[in-house]
Amino acid sequence: MRLATRVHDVITNGGDQPNVVPPNATVWYYYREADYDHIMDLWRIGDNMAQAAALMTNTTYTTRVLGSAWPGHFNVPVGEAMYENIKRVGLPEWSEADQTLAKALQKELKVPERGLATKLNEPRRPNAQPPDAPEGGVGPTGGGSDDIGDVSWAVPTVTLTYPANIPGGPGHNWANGVAMATPIAHKGVVAGAKVQAMTMLDLLMHPELVAKAWDYFNNVQTKDTKYKSLLRADDQPAIWLNQKTMEEYRPRMKAFYYDPSKFDTYLDQLGIKYPTVRQ
Repeated sequence: MRLATRVHDVITNGGDQPNVVPPNATVWYYYREADYDHIMDLWRIGDNMAQAAALMTNTTYTTRVLGSAWPGHFNVPVGEAMYENIKRVGLPEWSEADQTLAKALQKELKVPERGLATKLNEPRRPNAQPPDAPEGGVGPTGGGSDDIGDVSWAVPTVTLTYPANIPGGPGHNWANGVAMATPIAHKGVVAGAKVQAMTMLDLLMHPELVAKAWDYFNNVQTKDTKYKSLLRADDQPAIWLNQKTMEEYRPRMKAFYYDPSKFDTYLDQLGIKYPTVRQ
């Protein structure tokens, strides 16, 4: 596999009894790549392996698509306009308590204790194959997976990252949820909302920006690459996927919903003193 390839899997049904070959088994594969063609290559490899295993064991297999997303390509003119608004809004004013919590969590995670950001990052342009890369190079090797990627190939699109979390978390981990009920998250979300609102006003009040956005979309982004859906005609949305889990846990979650009529903050409702750190 190429360096840009990511393949994740989980056995969602490995059988119902030990020491017995199960009559049915289920595995869920998640293929990730840098572009449509390579994603489809992974899909074909997976189907070929399933077919080979079925032939080898005299069994049968079926497949279904649970979700899909194109790699995102975001709009440079709109992104540059948004960055000007980011500079106008600036970073939130972090309190001493905010920085104390951030550095304490970073200490627990054994990452540099730099606290919360006090300087804006430079904007990032869309990932692209480096000009000096050899033919057949790996292309970009990072980025999230989200169906906003599909949207970005249908209409000029940007995404905004705002400072609502504590830097240094490993991602997909409890540590990345620590800040969510704190002033850190609230301040970051408010800053992000201001930037979004200002950028929307720019688009509404400056037709030339809209024209530049479409020019980039039509003559740069989609000049050589055209969008094709990853979904087949008979693929259905997996609306049943989390049904059982939500039916079990949604009533139990209600006890933890924030009640603003009784508490000023969610931390007050939880009875947590901010910041709570190890002495």
